[in-house]
Amino acid sequence: MNIAATLKEAARRLAAAGIDTPAFDAKLLLAHAAGVEPRDVDKAILLGDALPLDEAAFDTMMARRVSREPLQYIVGHAPFRYIDVEVGPGVFIPRPETETVVQAGIDWLSERGIDHPQVVDLCAGSGVIGLSVAVEIPGSEVWAVELSETTHAWTERNRRRVAADHPDIEDRYHLTLGDATDADTLRDLDGIIDLVISNPPYIPETNVPEQPEVRDHDPELALYGGSADGLRIPERIIDRSAALLRDGGALVMEHDISQGEALREYAAAHGFADARTGDDLAGRPRYLFAAYCA
Repeated sequence: MNIAATLKEAARRLAAAGIDTPAFDAKLLLAHAAGVEPRDVDKAILLGDALPLDEAAFDTMMARRVSREPLQYIVGHAPFRYIDVEVGPGVFIPRPETETVVQAGIDWLSERGIDHPQVVDLCAGSGVIGLSVAVEIPGSEVWAVELSETTHAWTERNRRRVAADHPDIEDRYHLTLGDATDADTLRDLDGIIDLVISNPPYIPETNVPEQPEVRDHDPELALYGGSADGLRIPERIIDRSAALLRDGGALVMEHDISQGEALREYAAAHGFADARTGDDLAGRPRYLFAAYCA
């Protein structure tokens, strides 16, 4: 098989299906079907080497991607900062913009010299936020909350996956099945948490995503913010965070690019000071940062 020609034809098919990154996706799928890394595909093309490609598997994966099934579901995992997590039906696929949100929280802890922070991840999803904090801050203790039983199973799977490479997080990462906005959830932690980081459902219910990968595959429970403007659940996360945080603690919460002003105002009216909006790497208003003042 001519690998370069196979990739070119695969990329053509993906482009015709409306895929934004056809060449990237084609290479990743081919590498997955061959059981190698994408860089090995480049090397094989350069040197004219063969690859142990499972052509039937590649054809099946291509058909799934052409139908607009998410690439991450097909290969079964997704990278996030310094970890890699399993994903599939029933769990929200982690996005690069959320990496920026996590970085904002870690930077805040570092700037204040908090070496052993107590951190809560509300609406944990795949677990990437809390697991990243646990891995990147060895002295941290992290509590994560997820509502959906289906998603919680993915979170637990990823807790075990990450702990296999970082055994020290076993005693520092605590996963709870429950409603992140309920006052009884993690009630024993009220008033002692240094940092809450959250990527709650926030898409306005009037803004159904156009991308089939999002609209048809990401769980609705992880997408929509519970109201026409998408603010209902984010506002409840602010309320719950106000109870969890110690005086001087902070909330970092991802939101829709249309919600910055409304969430700043809500936070300022509900116990938070220094409420401001942070941008993602594309320069879009992406998250709320707010310091709690008891």
